[in-house]
Amino acid sequence: MEGASKTSHRYVIQDETVKQYLSQVAPRIKPSDISLSQHILIDYQECINNPIESFMAFDGGYQEIVVEPGHPSAALCFFQFGALHFRRDDLEGLEKIPFIDPDDMARLRQMDRLKLVLPLRNYVMATESSITHSIRRTLQAFFAIPRKGDAKSMLDTLRWFVFRQYLPSNQQLPSYTLSQCPHCQERVELKVAQLHPTTYSMPCSNCRQELLLIDVLRLHEAIDDELGAGGIMGYVTTAIEQLILVHFIRIILDNKPTLFKEIFFFKDGPLGFFGQTVNMHKPMLDLVSFVQQKYHSLYLVGLEKSGAFVEHAKEISHLLKPGQVLLLDNDYIYKYITPGKADNTEPYAHTSYYGQKLIFKTPEEAVYVVTVPVPKLSIKPTASSLKDLQVLLTNVARLRCDMYDNAIMPIALANKLVSLSNRPSAGILQRFAQGRAT
Repeated sequence: MEGASKTSHRYVIQDETVKQYLSQVAPRIKPSDISLSQHILIDYQECINNPIESFMAFDGGYQEIVVEPGHPSAALCFFQFGALHFRRDDLEGLEKIPFIDPDDMARLRQMDRLKLVLPLRNYVMATESSITHSIRRTLQAFFAIPRKGDAKSMLDTLRWFVFRQYLPSNQQLPSYTLSQCPHCQERVELKVAQLHPTTYSMPCSNCRQELLLIDVLRLHEAIDDELGAGGIMGYVTTAIEQLILVHFIRIILDNKPTLFKEIFFFKDGPLGFFGQTVNMHKPMLDLVSFVQQKYHSLYLVGLEKSGAFVEHAKEISHLLKPGQVLLLDNDYIYKYITPGKADNTEPYAHTSYYGQKLIFKTPEEAVYVVTVPVPKLSIKPTASSLKDLQVLLTNVARLRCDMYDNAIMPIALANKLVSLSNRPSAGILQRFAQGRAT
């Protein structure tokens, strides 16, 4: 390997252009200079009559695998997703016994797992002409797989979600605009009436090539058939996690909507769609609005483990009193967390989020960055605009665990059950793939 020079840094340090640029960089505001009195603070009040009877947590993980060590430009990506479900009685029962029986603990580990493999670089499906079309076809098939006990596939749920088929027929969307056909790159309409009832596909009106329902995620726009699909793997993970959530919301709507008043959903990470999939935040805002208005509750939170908001929450934790909540509005975010000029014409992350952010310091002094769902984002949210806030915070506070700093038990356990480790998972998956893909 070629070693870097040990003295070349002096040319950068002595450059006047570099010095001038650094002098123009705005210094980051220190926690000691932050005044919380100018922003909205809410006192936490524990809900004595907690309506929540059960919890669901959604998480996913992936591992990139170089199949042949001597040919690192060829790789696959293995995914595992999970929906963890347990009842509040099971958790409270464990707190009352001196020794935990393995069978009792097993009830907290009841997880439905979904597995997926995608070509990352220099692999294609035998029936497809490129990585782009291999990934499109693979994701379409993954969503179409019938799951045990489900009357509808996740692909059918995606149609239901995108075209708002939970609404009365006169309010449903007849079409959805694809910004780019995966074949001719032209803007085209995906019309629900023309989708095949079993393949969920239709011909492009311009080039007559096959459009797939999965194309609404726009992942094909970010895949480079020469360099590979490494840029979309994180977007695939977050999108599928949230579409699994959507699938469970649909199951509840179709079978027993009263469950919305007693089930609590945890999402790992903020409530939003990112990268190529950001357009899905609009149908999610509509679904949240529908459930909250018709059934008066949707107990859902997104919890962040890392990133700029988590780092900032740790820095200012001493400024918050135990049991205090700081609502993050545009002014605060752009001034202290994401430096830049505050945009007071549109809410922060209005093109990707379907929830408002807040920082919550529990009475036990654990600090969480929480996103709570809203039907409409606000530049300056208020407590009254966040539905069921005290119920949400009560269950966040009660489910703290010690797997890592400020961990929440459902998220931490879901992550542990689905994550694919560098050791030994990566090595085992590599040997597995070598026997199948070579």
